[in-house]
Amino acid sequence: MKTYSISEVAKELNLTVYTLRYYDKEGLMPFVERTPNGNRLFKESDISALKVIECLKATGMPIKEIKTFIDWCSEGDSTLEQRYKMFLERKANVEAQMEELKKTMEIIQHKCSYYKTAMDGGTEDIHKKEKLAKL
Repeated sequence: MKTYSISEVAKELNLTVYTLRYYDKEGLMPFVERTPNGNRLFKESDISALKVIECLKATGMPIKEIKTFIDWCSEGDSTLEQRYKMFLERKANVEAQMEELKKTMEIIQHKCSYYKTAMDGGTEDIHKKEKLAKL
């Protein structure tokens, strides 16, 4: 079975070694084995678990809650329902973020169009003329 060093994993996941050490210190990587001299040895499954951790972080989930999720995983099948509910909550959270981003994008697209029209017309006053023409 192939193993990876902390620096290889950091590079693969676009993280810093410091971040991975912090995750370990916070108890997010109880699954990672160590060599006799204390170096971390990562397996493919560890990298997959770290991708889930990064996904949860991207949803805005605090480290403390991610730790709870990792603990539930360690407990096994008795926590399947809690994990399922947690992901449903994360899904709703991300959907809300996406709706907010859609609104933000609409405003940005409008302003891009606004300024492109103003540049093409040589003045921002073109928008005032358009408003008058609509009256």
